[in-house]
Amino acid sequence: MQQIRDNFERMAKLSDEEWDAFSSKLIHEEFPKKAAILKKDHLENYLSFVEKGLVRYYIPREDSDLTFAFVFDGEFASGYDSFITRLPAHYNIEALADTVLWRISYNDLQDIYAETKIGNTIGRLASESLFLKKTKRELSLLNDSAEQRYRNLFIEQPQLIQKIPQKYLASYIGITPQALSRIRKRIY
Repeated sequence: MQQIRDNFERMAKLSDEEWDAFSSKLIHEEFPKKAAILKKDHLENYLSFVEKGLVRYYIPREDSDLTFAFVFDGEFASGYDSFITRLPAHYNIEALADTVLWRISYNDLQDIYAETKIGNTIGRLASESLFLKKTKRELSLLNDSAEQRYRNLFIEQPQLIQKIPQKYLASYIGITPQALSRIRKRIY
């Protein structure tokens, strides 16, 4: 749980009382590889912190899934649009490796926002961070070639290249696995 506090404190200093109020609400859960964390058409009830593992977000399709995000150790995972709107998710979230999560429910998080001074600040800063990450990905999909998106992944997130099957990487950068193979041959 110290990893979560350290993550928060990069945004804003927490008093011990504020941390105690927050950490008392956390639930520890473990998911084996390939386990569903959130299923399409279900409501997201948790904001989760990945202590250890790897998480994939995808839209299930008949011919092949469309992967649109990965989350690693030390990052937050949630069907956040479903979490904040209280509407069902339009995608699945699954563990790509054995994954350990620390989770807080929607209702408990609302209590933290109401009970602590720092709660709203952390919520705003975390939301801003998620927004910037999403915007960067969208701009890359609109402006960069597939090869440049792959190179950016290799530079910015080398753990993606090492831990994720090529079919998911290809889907994430918006190309077929065969096109990814051709790009990799040109680069290496």
